[in-house]
Amino acid sequence: MNSEAIFNIANDVDFEAVTLDVFRHQYRNNEVYGRFCDLLNRTPPKVTSLNDIPFLPISFFKTHTVVSSEDPPEEVFTSSGTTGMSTSKHYVTDRSLYERSFLSTFERFYGRIEEYVVLALLPSYLERQGSSLIYMANDLIRRSGNEDSGFYLHNLSELSDKLEKLDSREKKILLIGVSFALLDLVKNHDFQLKNTTIMETGGMKGRRKELIREELHRILCKGFGADRIHSEYGMTELLSQAYSFGNGNFQCPPWMQVRIRDAEDALSPQPHGKTGGINIIDLANVNSCSFIATQDLGKTFPDGSFEVLGRFDNSDIRGCNLMVM
Repeated sequence: MNSEAIFNIANDVDFEAVTLDVFRHQYRNNEVYGRFCDLLNRTPPKVTSLNDIPFLPISFFKTHTVVSSEDPPEEVFTSSGTTGMSTSKHYVTDRSLYERSFLSTFERFYGRIEEYVVLALLPSYLERQGSSLIYMANDLIRRSGNEDSGFYLHNLSELSDKLEKLDSREKKILLIGVSFALLDLVKNHDFQLKNTTIMETGGMKGRRKELIREELHRILCKGFGADRIHSEYGMTELLSQAYSFGNGNFQCPPWMQVRIRDAEDALSPQPHGKTGGINIIDLANVNSCSFIATQDLGKTFPDGSFEVLGRFDNSDIRGCNLMVM
């Protein structure tokens, strides 16, 4: 499968053509996904449009090895979880696909990474192995080429001083952090940041009570002196991310789309504006599975954006997803 076609998608016609190619490739080469399609009687001759493609429940990443390549994994990303909770494993056979996906997406929405000082406040992720978010943040820090870029664990006073110093010098700053850590940062500091993009990645990790997005962003806006808070939507099982620029609606790169399924009938797609389960097409996942039925609830809009409204009641709370209800 030629990955260049994935990253050269220019319009909806391209997207559908490449997506159907990826579906046929994964049906043939991904034993888990192929068997799943067979059980649903959704074989390639019967899949002629995007609406025909079946989406693999995300829980399969906890119980099966979901791969569409014979190459050995270069990385194994794992989800966070509490003691006794099973975790997802994403076997990545070509890490360059992940790097190209997250770098191209970031630069599409925010500009060249070399223009930023990247400060990553991700304590819960730094404290474990296999985080795809840490991998991404580390690569962005390295590519920024700025000696002030770096990770922060619990040294909030040091981060506070650096933020204020760099922001006052009109440096362009990206502060990316897990929600509970950003709340801890503003608890004892009052900022008035003018040149900093604050991006939360969701997740209280059991450290704080879950907040709806509006309340979380209100507190963070006040604490940072910002007029809006950005958000990143990603997860262990994906190689692509979507971003929200403060209004709660996430935008995808051209090789990623969100579709909504009926909450009661997983094979029935929902139109724009209707709430249901979030299905994700992530073509960067060409070597694992590009068609994933998540445990998030949301709705889509005609411009291609989507909103996350919560999770199914029986879903595990996971770190990389934005919990908004």
